Amino acid sequence: MTATTQVPATAAAPPRETDSSRRKAQRAAGRRRGGAAGVLMAPFFALLTLVFLIPVGTAVWLSFFSDDQPGLGFGPERTVFVGLRSYAAVLTDPSFLSGLGTVALYCLIYIPVMTIGSLALALLLDSGVVRLRSWAQLGLFLPHAVPGIIAALIWLYLYTPGISPIIDLLGKADITVNFLGLHTAIPSIVNIALWSNLGYNMVVFYAALQAVPREVLEASVVDGAGPVRTALQVKAPLVRSSIVMVAMFTLIWALQLFTEPMLLRAGSQVVDARFSPSMYIYDAAFSRNNYSLAAAASVILLIITIAVSYGVTRWTNRVNSAEESAR
Repeated sequence: MTATTQVPATAAAPPRETDSSRRKAQRAAGRRRGGAAGVLMAPFFALLTLVFLIPVGTAVWLSFFSDDQPGLGFGPERTVFVGLRSYAAVLTDPSFLSGLGTVALYCLIYIPVMTIGSLALALLLDSGVVRLRSWAQLGLFLPHAVPGIIAALIWLYLYTPGISPIIDLLGKADITVNFLGLHTAIPSIVNIALWSNLGYNMVVFYAALQAVPREVLEASVVDGAGPVRTALQVKAPLVRSSIVMVAMFTLIWALQLFTEPMLLRAGSQVVDARFSPSMYIYDAAFSRNNYSLAAAASVILLIITIAVSYGVTRWTNRVNSAEESAR
């Protein structure tokens, strides 16, 4: 009888994952991540297109065309391509250049006062010196809740002689002040903007200060730093990114100065219809019905805003890089 030996069956080895299948899986995962990112970013790009790209494209298109009348002006109006004629007209208009100078002076006064003032208030609240901190924050923030038009009307009432209680009170002390005069119009507008926005930026700085590590502040106290030194040399440098952000947004809004001088025109002979570039655009479009000129001025103001913002950003990044390399 012959014995038969049984060979044990071996389990089949799992197939090795090839490089091609691995690449396919990675591509599929990348497509899924890209699709998820696209879905999340779609609302942003939709709003960007609707509220920025389409208006800018329309303004650029309008700036190259103008409504002209042939002959002596008795013929029908027709839209003709004028190229860069509207841009040349804006850049050679003394009133537009004067408005740029006015806004530049306004920015030189408003941005430092706004940034330093709101940061000082936030440091004061964060120091714990102020009692009833929540009520102080609410009181400082409330003016920002008032619409800009209402705020300008309130201050116009306070700036107008004959009805202003402030001017009457100063008159009793033999002090005569014309808040809307030649040398006081811009400081008066700065005052309105500060009253409206100082509390908002203070809240931004205060929120940034809450993120400062407490152990860093405790270490500064152990090293003998007083409250003022801690605020200036410890807290302020740690919220530098918030300072840059507030200064940047303040600059962008300041370049678009419109609401305050537009309403103060009623009580001032200094503030005219073309006091700022934004008022120049409004006057060109709705008073002179020159939409090509208004569109060209809008594009020029946009380019100036982008250029200045880019320059400030580059300068800030360069300063930060220099400090990091010095360390």
